[in-house]
Amino acid sequence: MARQVGERQDCFSSGTRTSVRHIWLLKKHLDTFLKGKSGLRVFFPLCGKAVEMKWFADRGHSVVGVEISELGIREFFTEQNLSYSEEPITEIPGTKVFKSSSGNISLYCCSIFDLPRTNIGKFDMIWDRGALVAINPGDRKCYADTMLSLLGKKFQYLLCVLSYDPTKHPGKICNIRCLEKVDAFEERHKSWGIDCLFEKLYLLTEK
Repeated sequence: MARQVGERQDCFSSGTRTSVRHIWLLKKHLDTFLKGKSGLRVFFPLCGKAVEMKWFADRGHSVVGVEISELGIREFFTEQNLSYSEEPITEIPGTKVFKSSSGNISLYCCSIFDLPRTNIGKFDMIWDRGALVAINPGDRKCYADTMLSLLGKKFQYLLCVLSYDPTKHPGKICNIRCLEKVDAFEERHKSWGIDCLFEKLYLLTEK
């Protein structure tokens, strides 16, 4: 499965930084991703508090995300100065969905593998930044099946992953048309025992 709730909570409580690099990549390839369309349904798997969600919503798109950490979801609405409501997800006992007052952002606090039970519908676009790589390798087939069940016709799936030498640092690497490859190595990564780190942007489309 993806990281457990405690691990995801730690991502936010530890003050994990939000990189602007992937936002730059997204903006650079936005025309390729959206093809000039408006009013699209955009899905954010393992959304955390991604600032891009508000960015898409402000441009007239409907945003849906899923995140197992309630802390991350609450921090998103607080940091973006958005009022919201919360209600239980009836199909998944003990879980909630958080909705912006404007109605164009809905964030489900549950496991991504449970999401299809909510009859959430299909999506035109998926922006997968850091979700696939957070899934345990043994669960990626299940993750792929979940994503496929959420995709509408003529979908666009933008995938952003990190790549480095796995012989130097154990991690969850997935070598998955690559739009761009940028150097993501920073001084802090030296503590991992690696000397290079790349962020790659892929576009997946229907055959």
